[in-house]
Amino acid sequence: MIHLVFTGGTISMLRDETAGGNVPTHGGEALVGFAPELPAVAPFQIDDWGRYPACHMGQQKLWELRNHLAEVARDSQGIVVTHGTDTIEETAYLLARTLHPEVPIAITGAMLTSAEKGWDGPRNLTDSARVVASAASRGRGTMVVFGGQIFSGLEVAKVKATALDAFANPHGTAIGRVVGDRVEFAEPPSHRGAVTPTGLTARVAMIPMVIGDEGQLLDLARPTHDGVVIVAFGSGNLPPGAVPAIRRWIADGKPVVLASRCLYGEVTPVYAFPGGGATLVRDGVIPAGPRTPSQARMELTICLSAGVRYGEGERGTGNGERGAR
Repeated sequence: MIHLVFTGGTISMLRDETAGGNVPTHGGEALVGFAPELPAVAPFQIDDWGRYPACHMGQQKLWELRNHLAEVARDSQGIVVTHGTDTIEETAYLLARTLHPEVPIAITGAMLTSAEKGWDGPRNLTDSARVVASAASRGRGTMVVFGGQIFSGLEVAKVKATALDAFANPHGTAIGRVVGDRVEFAEPPSHRGAVTPTGLTARVAMIPMVIGDEGQLLDLARPTHDGVVIVAFGSGNLPPGAVPAIRRWIADGKPVVLASRCLYGEVTPVYAFPGGGATLVRDGVIPAGPRTPSQARMELTICLSAGVRYGEGERGTGNGERGAR
């Protein structure tokens, strides 16, 4: 048995003339009815968890979803989650980082509504069911299935605002694909650790640098946040005027993670001028690693909430709840 958990997003929406745009409309039963090949994939159970736009999914709501899926996984072969595409990368990262990988979870959605020509919802929903029903998906944890491609939940990002092929791995490639009714993976599952806080309680700011930045936003955020992700230029450099504000975060014992505003590549601390990445790392700033700024923020939020260091326990068997029967 696989579980289809519907949370909302564009896949569930139709245009409402009174509202002046698309709003959540379809529930799980309706969406399943639009996907005629789905019943042949595997026996399934419909779970109408919610009809939320992606931007309405705050940390508390995401943690509620995470806990719901942990419970569902105890008696499921696999789980499909429909979700708004705008914040799929945050949700996918959270689930991949905090749930045991034995039971596969496929997050999907749509870029078009059911009223638009070329609606991608039914294919994405059916492909996702095929992925979680496949024996080859066991142990792969959370994935994003979209446009025939399969991405790791720890690596996927939305890279196009409106195109049907909206998702990619900026630091690598897709881990597999769906071709017709076949699910193909490029390599065996990797062994990743899981961190399991009791909730997403940490408050983490994300502040982009601008030319001439003197750290005012960093100073404003410091009293009310537990950590910060700075979105720097290039390989991790920023205006020297912001450095004193960064040092104040570090002096307060609050972690500062350094990400790059560039879509491809990651922070490489090789520049030692004032504001250069090497200088910042010597001061105690933490490079984000192969993560987008939003992924780095979720990683820091999870780790602070669990009381561990940024990136701790990423490799290994992990300690998340087991979903296997």
